[in-house]
Amino acid sequence: MRVAICDDEVRGRERIRTLLEKEFSQAQTSEFDSGMKLIENVEDGYCPDIVLLDIAMEGMDGMETAKRLRELSDAILIFVTGVKEQVFDAFDVGAFHYLMKPIDPDKMTSVLKRAVQEIEKKNTVPRYLLVKAEGSHRRIPVEDILYVENSGRKVILHMKAETLEYYERMNHLEEVLGEGFYRCHRGYLVALSAVSGYDHESITVASGDRIYLAKQKYSDFVKIYCRFLKE
Repeated sequence: MRVAICDDEVRGRERIRTLLEKEFSQAQTSEFDSGMKLIENVEDGYCPDIVLLDIAMEGMDGMETAKRLRELSDAILIFVTGVKEQVFDAFDVGAFHYLMKPIDPDKMTSVLKRAVQEIEKKNTVPRYLLVKAEGSHRRIPVEDILYVENSGRKVILHMKAETLEYYERMNHLEEVLGEGFYRCHRGYLVALSAVSGYDHESITVASGDRIYLAKQKYSDFVKIYCRFLKE
């Protein structure tokens, strides 16, 4: 679970991070001292699951940050504010909940537990991959990806209707795409839902393309693919 903490006050970020480390030790936290820095990182491929966002910040405030974020991400938004009247505007940008400063630990834990449940629900529906290619950002449905090919410092997404090449690390993409994909070879990452056949040397996907299957991964792939089919 990736959690972004966005607050222009160091003490505010530290307070939230301390509570997260105590109650949600599995969370991978990233801190941002401005809304602009958060947006820039999301544009560059950072994909938070939850964003804890202060409303009253210098420069780009929390409301403007949230509006920009909504164009790029479907992350769960939890606003943090010291002014109760600001809460009503928060729901105009699809906020999940809000926390009042000073933050009550029990309240924060309760809200985050419900947010985690929401994430688990979202994982059962189509997800999206934010890709920066040829100077623009695109929202790619993960269900459209058949396989990913490593190409030096870039990767090539082979999709149902097109291919798309952009700068990304294969290891990072493998982590982001998760259990629905299998690294069958150092140069290939295949969507298990797209597999139409396989042998000891290759995997065939729905488009008819054949991709390499490393010999040492054959047994592991068969086990994982059979489990995928059962589920």
